[in-house]
Amino acid sequence: MSQTKDHNSINRRDFLKLGVLGATTAAVGLSGIGGISEGATLNAAIQPVYRTLGKTGLKPTVVSFGAMLTPEHEVMRAAFDLGVNYVDTARRYMDGRNEEIVAKAIKGLRNKIYVATKTLPTSNTKKDIFNDAETSLSKLQIDYIDVIQLHNLKSKERAFIPEVREALAELRKQGKVRFLGVTTHTNQAEVLNALVDDPEKFFNMALVGYNFKSEPEIKSAIARAVKAGIGIVAMKTQAGGYKTDALGPISPHQAALKWVLQDSNVTCAIPGIKDMEILKENISVMGMKLTRTDEQILKHYSEAIQPYYCHFCAKCEPTCQKNIAISIINRCLMYVEGYGSIELARSTYNEIQPDKSASACLNCPECVARCVNSVNIADRMHRAQTLFA
Repeated sequence: MSQTKDHNSINRRDFLKLGVLGATTAAVGLSGIGGISEGATLNAAIQPVYRTLGKTGLKPTVVSFGAMLTPEHEVMRAAFDLGVNYVDTARRYMDGRNEEIVAKAIKGLRNKIYVATKTLPTSNTKKDIFNDAETSLSKLQIDYIDVIQLHNLKSKERAFIPEVREALAELRKQGKVRFLGVTTHTNQAEVLNALVDDPEKFFNMALVGYNFKSEPEIKSAIARAVKAGIGIVAMKTQAGGYKTDALGPISPHQAALKWVLQDSNVTCAIPGIKDMEILKENISVMGMKLTRTDEQILKHYSEAIQPYYCHFCAKCEPTCQKNIAISIINRCLMYVEGYGSIELARSTYNEIQPDKSASACLNCPECVARCVNSVNIADRMHRAQTLFA
């Protein structure tokens, strides 16, 4: 998630003095639904809620910190001061700068904060994995990583590369990492089910895109993984975090976050937090229940984003004559249109093989790829060509 707001609108000291924003006001009818506003009642403090991450024994707060787009360590520090105890970053975020920001935020708090990071998406050798881990340890200024994750699995195969597993196992033996995980945006059910079916049960957790628009098979795969002792952390919880006029001044983001956390199989969510206002909106969800008002908000938000929201299921890709990486390209568009980050969008787009990028669509007289959720793929690929060519 990423909601675009002025990150200078409230500083850490004032934020902690005021406390956390209260619940969204319930009302009858869409026009009367209360949203987040500066005039809302503020609580003095929150009561952190914890769940256990699979068999790891880690107990993160149910709303934890997605640091991917956080430009200032003070925002993270404010979250930690309020009890948040799990932060998720990655080797590639901000070209490595993000881990440096996390380092500043956790300084003096190492024994209170779980740190999760990720290898580069292209790291598939023992040398690559060692290099990623050592670089992360240096950037984060820590002696060990709580959770290291293979980044961006598009299918199950990468989780079973022998030398990758050998490297991860050796890092764990050396005490440089404690637990092992994967992250996945595409073919998520396939990836999760493969981890469950793995006789070694090598991986301890998975970071999965999961929200109120997720396919039923993802929910089922999550439940199966948890039953097997694999912990689940949820990302992409706000279904793109798009701005829309359909809800007027109402924010759908609390409702979306509550929807995810009502699933007890999810240990925690890591919504992307850019600034104090977004932190304030997200953190107050801890302990809240999903209401009928929330469901109504999500219904209207869902209808508004339907024409362009990609589920990243990749079911369209076999219908494309050139096997274009449609789901990844759509994720890049979401990073621009929802998250407001052209930098993240371009860095992700540049990882796509040239013959699978949107530029390859230029040679097609007519787009034959079809989306099961009625997204106009030809329009979206044209949009990507315009933005990323």
